[in-house]
Amino acid sequence: MILTASKRYSTLGSIYDGKGVYFSLFSEHAEKVELCVFDDQHHETRLFMPAREGNIWYGYLIGAKPGLYYNYRVYGPNNPEQGFVFNANRLLIDPYAKALSGDVHDHPALYDGEQDNAAFIPKSVVVDDPYDWQQDRPPAHEWGATIIYEAHVKGLTQLHPDLPPDIRGSYAALGHPVMLAYFKKLGITAIELLPIQQHIDEPRLQKLGLRNYWGYNVIAPFSIEPRYGSKQPGSNPRKEFKDAVKALHQADIEVILDVVFNHTAELDDACPILSLKGIDKKNYYWLDDQGVPKNWTGCGNTLKLTKAEVIEWVLDCLRYWVSEFHVDGFRFDLGTVLGRIPDFSPEASFLNALRQDPILKSVKLIAEPWDIGNGGYQFGNFPSPFAEWNDRFREDMRRFWLIGRVNLGQFAQRFAASSQIFEKSHRRPNASINFLTCHDGFTLHDLLSFEQKHNEANGEQNHDGNNTNWSNNHGIEGNAASDSIKQLRKIRASQLLALLLLSQGTPMLMSGDEWGNSQQGNNNGYCQDNEISWLNWEDFDHDLYDFCIQLIALRKKIPALQVNQWWTTNQDVRWLNAEVKPLTVQEWESPNSLILQIELSEKWLILINNSTEKIKFKLKPENWRNAICSHVNVGCQPEFDEHTNIKKVEWNYCWLPSKAIGLLAADRG
Repeated sequence: MILTASKRYSTLGSIYDGKGVYFSLFSEHAEKVELCVFDDQHHETRLFMPAREGNIWYGYLIGAKPGLYYNYRVYGPNNPEQGFVFNANRLLIDPYAKALSGDVHDHPALYDGEQDNAAFIPKSVVVDDPYDWQQDRPPAHEWGATIIYEAHVKGLTQLHPDLPPDIRGSYAALGHPVMLAYFKKLGITAIELLPIQQHIDEPRLQKLGLRNYWGYNVIAPFSIEPRYGSKQPGSNPRKEFKDAVKALHQADIEVILDVVFNHTAELDDACPILSLKGIDKKNYYWLDDQGVPKNWTGCGNTLKLTKAEVIEWVLDCLRYWVSEFHVDGFRFDLGTVLGRIPDFSPEASFLNALRQDPILKSVKLIAEPWDIGNGGYQFGNFPSPFAEWNDRFREDMRRFWLIGRVNLGQFAQRFAASSQIFEKSHRRPNASINFLTCHDGFTLHDLLSFEQKHNEANGEQNHDGNNTNWSNNHGIEGNAASDSIKQLRKIRASQLLALLLLSQGTPMLMSGDEWGNSQQGNNNGYCQDNEISWLNWEDFDHDLYDFCIQLIALRKKIPALQVNQWWTTNQDVRWLNAEVKPLTVQEWESPNSLILQIELSEKWLILINNSTEKIKFKLKPENWRNAICSHVNVGCQPEFDEHTNIKKVEWNYCWLPSKAIGLLAADRG
């Protein structure tokens, strides 16, 4: 094999050109770098990188082809207090690896720096697999029309009875006609997938016999997670996912990826060196004065996105997922890390580079606006065009409807896309990603069935997971309850779904909430790759599902919820009391004021009775009808006054039971 000092390729990693492969690696503090290639018998050949340009080491391997296994050995100083842990006994995964040959299984050799680890490290793989996209085009939905559906590739379909058994839990299932028809009927416009970047199981979980199910322990961000491949003949995970994206696009559904660039699977210094630590720990991670990684993520380390080459690594990765896999956007886990310099700044170099990138500035960008470091909560502080997960919507809507500890002013702020937070920074309503539940926490069903978390299966004595859930079990803990309590929980679920799907901003629905999926009270299923976390389609509640379909369809009819502009006039919104008068300051602020009418676009009316009494609402002169005609009363259909002819009257009234929501539309012919 001949590794020449040919001119380096513009993108780092391994690039096949038809005659050989370009290899390049960033390391500022390395003294020399070896490219290590492996044959079918796992025999290693070491070749010193022949050229260096700035901080980039590179070479061209003549005759190399796709499928070649390789990694690196990086030489340099070993002074942990200064952030240097170079060790040639460590075979290191390419940060740009497009695929890996296997998984990382915990083994003593991974910890012993005197022992070579080559037999226990997955190898990077040269990839070149052209794909026919057949004129694929992104749906490019406007933000105002966007409805996000958060899902896990495996958990969504693993137990689906209508899918072929051999593809359940896979990328192939995600794009199957059964799922496409389901998504279309529901009415979502985008699916947001939990991480499909290749990840590994933490040593602690391996010892417990558990797996990192959610996927936030990423080891190779360019590589697609292979465990979600169906292993069908003639296919592979990369092709299956591309097929799924293409099929989803044909169904007019965007694909958003949850990506992890806040920490890596190398965790803390007690865990093995697998890649970035051994390549250039000082540049890739935030370190303290003793060279120990700063743990602003709760996962042992924090990526340092201030060095130009590290910034470019992340941008290259995001561009790769857009260009190679045609994804439509990204949700950034613990997104505050992206703007740390080390304190958070909306003008941080990485954020500016991302916003200005010609490819990435046109896709949907969503931040989880917090980490656990000092000043880590940055809700509302990300620059445009970022949208942000709105945890205040989650907390306040739960507290308002289930606990009764939020006044109408706070409720209206959340209902109106948290305008006091986002409008002042000249951002639009879409910046507020509204959600009641997500992968992290109770499902909607469990929010209404459990007041305590039940995470015993996680192996942490139920100490993990959030203790403050603002949940309400309606009198009995758990799923085993009387029919009357189950019906009441269904009513509450329908009401919360109405508040979510008819609020201004971008709604995000957690998969399974639309039909009552339960995780048996586990509010931290990150390590449960089993029936606890997989959607149990046998428990499908058709009534709740049909109601959710109608809610989404109703949302799409209301201009005030589609235009992505702040409400400024009575033609957009009117906030009224039960006497159809504007609310007073006292009614807005009093904790005892629990009655509200919200008129949207002069035609649709949301009646809210959060009190313990049946309330008579006066309505403006219109021919009113129920906006949703569910064949089962799930708590959102008002009772019109029996003495009122609602088709031909000057003034109308309707009665709303306690703890109820009514949805009306003006019938204008």
